[in-house]
Amino acid sequence: MLGGAFAVTALWAAQVEPSARLDVLCATAAHLTGLLAGYGILVMLFLMARVPAVEHGVGADLLARRHALGGRYVLSLCAAHALLALCAYAAHTGTDLLSTALGLLGYPGVAAATAGTVLLAAVGATSARALRRRVSHETWRAVHLLTYLGAALAFAHQLAGPDVAAGVLTLWLWSLLHATVAVLLGWYRLVVPVRQALRHSLRVTEVRGEGPGVVSVTVQGIGVDQLRAEPGQFFRWRFLQRRLWRTALPFSLSAPVRDDMLRITVKAAGDHTRRMRRLRPGTRVLATGPFGALTAHRRTRRKVLLLAGGVGITPMRALFETLPGGPGDLTLLYRAGSAEQLVLREELEAIAERRGAGLHYLLGRSDAAFSPLAPQALRNLVPDLAEHDVYVCGPPGMTAAATTALLRAGVPAHHIHAEHFTL
Repeated sequence: MLGGAFAVTALWAAQVEPSARLDVLCATAAHLTGLLAGYGILVMLFLMARVPAVEHGVGADLLARRHALGGRYVLSLCAAHALLALCAYAAHTGTDLLSTALGLLGYPGVAAATAGTVLLAAVGATSARALRRRVSHETWRAVHLLTYLGAALAFAHQLAGPDVAAGVLTLWLWSLLHATVAVLLGWYRLVVPVRQALRHSLRVTEVRGEGPGVVSVTVQGIGVDQLRAEPGQFFRWRFLQRRLWRTALPFSLSAPVRDDMLRITVKAAGDHTRRMRRLRPGTRVLATGPFGALTAHRRTRRKVLLLAGGVGITPMRALFETLPGGPGDLTLLYRAGSAEQLVLREELEAIAERRGAGLHYLLGRSDAAFSPLAPQALRNLVPDLAEHDVYVCGPPGMTAAATTALLRAGVPAHHIHAEHFTL
């Protein structure tokens, strides 16, 4: 990503004509911010293209955070580009900013870029933390689809600009980059899901209650092993039932794949997840994936500690059963507010007994005076903690607190493998 940004800056620098005139200075800065904004939009789309090699190698949670952070920079660059271009044209023509803006909108390329910027700003606004909590997931996703139209309008504007259109090679390379990302988006977000749905014919076979507000959903299909889903990974699930089919949400596998069956365990955290309790056997399922990098491939040490919080136990339960190791090599710490909130408890205890693995429940309110995630508390439970690889999965606050405690307890940062579990 940084390499591409440097290349775009080099393209701009090669075309700069030094001048002390105000209109030229503003125009030069407008060209740089415009090029970087165009490249940034391309990067944002690529990060969310769900390319398996990228998802598995980096992790979907990290990609999402980079996408969110990068979106702020892209919108800032778009705003800076528009303002600098407006000032440059106003200084060149000697008119006021309002008259200049109205005049520029008469150019089709500028009008397209303005419309694209407005669409991207709308996407950014719905993603702002203050507004995101008040918008339904379905509405948020629908608005996010405007990103593609905004990017297309911005691309049309870039082709008309002097920086990209200045040479045949530059124009060809810029178009090739956009075409590549467009193909990746179309393939992995449209073609692959449809192909998987037709090939595997997934259907719900069982919905079983696991505790207050928690259900396990078992899905069976044809040739499910061809998906090569690993413990610790997740799919994006769309259940083709009334009031559920419009939304695809990420849920981790809570058990290894067996006999063409996939299982997820879901806690009611919103309208969509609450409706899953009413899923009927036979319901058709569209599942895209697998995604996620919290798998056995991250392991570098013989001993492994699995640290789960809340419903983040789902991928940990699958890893607890399947990670290679002898007696004493695996330990699972399960953080919950109370014993009633523990999910899949009987399965976890059966696995621990069968494998000779350690299992400890860290119970208590998060605002209590004593934290079971304190460094000394973790060392008491796992005396050789610093010699472990540690997998962490849970709500963002718990994950952050656990990571800080592990670092203070002497676990090297590169041996802590975390994935944020949010809906």
